[in-house]
Amino acid sequence: MKDLRFGLIGSGFMGRCHAQAMMAAPVLFELDGGVTRAMLADADEAMAERAAAALGFERSTGDWTTLVDDPDIDVVDITAPNSLHKPMALAAIAAGKIVYCEKPLAPNAVDAKALMEAAEAAGTKTLVGFNYLRNPVVATAKEIIDSGEIGDVVGYRGWHFEDYMTDPAAPYTWRHDREGGDGVVGDLGSHAVSMARYLVGGIEAVCGDCDTVTTERPLAAGNEATRPVAVADQMRALVRFDNGAKGTLEASWLATGRKMNLACEVTGSRGALTIDLERLNELRLYKVNQAAGREGFKTILAGPDHGDYAAFTPAPGHQLGFNDLKTIEIARLLTALASGEPPWPDFREAWEIQRVVDGISRSSETRNWVRIGEI
Repeated sequence: MKDLRFGLIGSGFMGRCHAQAMMAAPVLFELDGGVTRAMLADADEAMAERAAAALGFERSTGDWTTLVDDPDIDVVDITAPNSLHKPMALAAIAAGKIVYCEKPLAPNAVDAKALMEAAEAAGTKTLVGFNYLRNPVVATAKEIIDSGEIGDVVGYRGWHFEDYMTDPAAPYTWRHDREGGDGVVGDLGSHAVSMARYLVGGIEAVCGDCDTVTTERPLAAGNEATRPVAVADQMRALVRFDNGAKGTLEASWLATGRKMNLACEVTGSRGALTIDLERLNELRLYKVNQAAGREGFKTILAGPDHGDYAAFTPAPGHQLGFNDLKTIEIARLLTALASGEPPWPDFREAWEIQRVVDGISRSSETRNWVRIGEI
């Protein structure tokens, strides 16, 4: 396969992460083809030019439509705010590009479905950036569950807690705009949902409770003028899985002291496992029938026996980081495209995740259980 020419939209935190992964993936993985950082688009010409120079892109533009329409671009990589994903992705699909979009795919399930249907109708290859699913210990957890090593799954607890919105004086941002989704439910909750679906399976119904703690925020730092906040700061939900298992999901961006506490506990009939991605390289596993007085969880440290970890270091316990997960994600995208297999998670899976996100918000509003099939 030829080297793919990437066009990146956005050079903020996630844009920089994507750019680093574009550089690293062809170096660390044996791939059939590499990545050319062809063009970067940002909010204006000057910002785009500075970012392109810093991140090693050949060209830049202050107009994302110029990037999408450029015949030299193979992959349109979208890291813009959530509310812009739909028009950008639809334009990229219409232009015949491969589309790689950060999560959540869209602010709501209606828009996510429209994107999924447009991509499938056009035969477009798509990928959505739920990069925590690329963690080798998460993949190992799935192997353990699918093999029956801990028996039948009977319970699940999943949560994603961070504290970046704890300060009520922190300014209003695009994350507080309802046009971008229901706050923490989509921003962090989508990661909790994606993990649950990956490890256990489809979710049949939810009963959600969401609340807004900080009801207004300053327009800018130190500004006395404020703007109302209408999105959720916290969410919690009961969930019923398609396979009969039951559990809970939670998310909060007000969780004081928590920085990246995406975690879960899977309870099986013959054991259990826990993951906490604040300890990114660890999986804790419990099995029944341990010797009396010796019972407990054991900690498994990530190492070269755990899939994609081996591309980074031959030494177990030497740890991967957040940017490494994005590198794995891009490597898997390139591998799928070279083999002709569909990349995953694609727009369809992102739509399924968004249906659960919307179901939790709808359930909180109606104070009723909501079936995901109705979303």
